[in-house]
Amino acid sequence: MNAVSQVFALIAAAVHLMVWPLESFLYGHPRVRRLLTASTADAPQVRLWRVNAGFYNLFLALGLVAGLVALHTGEPVVGRTLIIYLSAFMIAAGATLATSAPRLWRGALAQALPPAVVLLAHAAS
Repeated sequence: MNAVSQVFALIAAAVHLMVWPLESFLYGHPRVRRLLTASTADAPQVRLWRVNAGFYNLFLALGLVAGLVALHTGEPVVGRTLIIYLSAFMIAAGATLATSAPRLWRGALAQALPPAVVLLAHAAS
């Protein structure tokens, strides 16, 4: 897996790591809600969903990190498999967000663009 793919896998992991505490722990703050949903309206009934979504992002990020570690510790097939699968997953999730809530296109782009670069750079190598 080439360097561009690996760097963008780290960027994708970083994006998902940054979203984790925002969704799971900081959603009560109006600025965080505006960033994530383009609205400051509070929705306490979605707290459980937000915590779950936040941890989902954490686990996706850790999966990419595990793939990069595997890639560099003698398990290149495992590493590539994790990175490619999780990148495709993130792209699909970003596309789902963009189509289900078009006003959140920035979040969808942040979620899907780095892993799309991972796959494109990998395919080009």
